[in-house]
Parts: sequence; C-alpha cells; structure tokens
Amino acid sequence: MSLSDPIRFRRLAAGACLIAAPVLYVAGVVLDPALRQGGGDTAGVYGRQLEEVSISAAVLHWSWVLLIPGIIGMIHLVRHRAVLLGHVTGGIALLGVVNFSALMLGDYFYARLERSLPPAEGAALADQAFADPGLVFGFQIPGFAGILGLFALGLVLAYCRKAPWWAPFAMVLGIFGAPVFPVGTVVGGLLYLAGAGVIGLRIVRMSDAEWAAQPAGNLARTR
Repeated sequence: MSLSDPIRFRRLAAGACLIAAPVLYVAGVVLDPALRQGGGDTAGVYGRQLEEVSISAAVLHWSWVLLIPGIIGMIHLVRHRAVLLGHVTGGIALLGVVNFSALMLGDYFYARLERSLPPAEGAALADQAFADPGLVFGFQIPGFAGILGLFALGLVLAYCRKAPWWAPFAMVLGIFGAPVFPVGTVVGGLLYLAGAGVIGLRIVRMSDAEWAAQPAGNLARTR
C-alpha cells in the first residue's frame, strides 16, 4: 500500500480499520478486570489492577478511534444514493465514537481513586463525577446516540446494497453484548467482527476505480 496513492490508501485504511476495531474492542473487554469479573460488586477491582486497567482502557480507546476511518469509508460508499441520510447518520456516528473514546479516560480515574482512597469511597467519588450533568449530556448521551447513528448508517448501506441487511444489527448487538463476560464477549465479539468485517472486506476487495467512481451528476464538478 503506497502512501502516495490517496485512492488506494484511503480505501485500504477504511476497510482495515473496520476489521481491526472489533478485534481491539474485544481485547479491551477481556483485559478489563471489572468486566472480566462478570458482575457483582466491582468496587476496588480497578484499584487493585492498575496495570490491567491502563492497558484495557488504552485498547478500548483505540478500538473507538479506529472506527473513525471506517465510518468515513462507510459514508463514502453511499455517495451515489441516500447521500443526505448517509451524511446525517454518519455524522452522528462520528460524534458518538469520539465521545466514547473520551469516556475511556474514566477508567484511569476510577483506578487511581480506588487505589488512593478506601475502595468504596474512591468508586463513589468517581460515580459522582460520571453523574455530573455536563458529562452525561456532553459525553454519555452523545456517545450512545452515536451507536444509533452507526446502526442507522449501516441500514443506509444495506438500502444502497453496499452491505448485507444483517450487518448493522450484528454490529450494535456485538458492541452492547461483548461487555457481558464471558458468553456475551464471545458471541458479541463474533457478531461485531462479522458485521463490521463484512463491510471492511467489501471495501478492501473493491477496485480503486469502483472506490473512486463519481456520481453521474458530479462529473462536471470534478473538472
């Protein structure tokens, strides 16, 4: 892949990121000590496992970051039909992914507070921070709205015959199911990889000419 070839580079980068993002997501879930506990009282778990939290939060952060080129590639696929829907749903998805990436910083604060204070007190203080209206309305709600945007963008791709109809359902079920360790992690991880991966593989396998093809009505604008 030549960095000097913008068409091929952007196509392969978008496709590869859609495949890599779910792999990192599942890896981050498995590395997360609280999620790996599978429920119950998790107060103090992060404080006792600082190294694992540090790695898992970073991996989860990058799982969301790598979705950004993938979503941009998905938007690119619907430039011939349902363009407005593609832009709106894709924009919401991008904003949500950015917010979810930022929320991964919370794991570091939970870990340090639980280590520096009595575990229950540290966890309660972190819970108060995450209940702050600015964080709820500025990060959490936009983040979940972004997942809905990703689902809607997948439906737009299916409508335009750029993805199978089941792909957006598999992606969303996988994202929400994977944190339910261990069965949900296996099933959800496979669903997420299947849904995002099938779109990513289509992008990787298409020709540069197909990727770069302009809508018929835009020919004059490219001259």
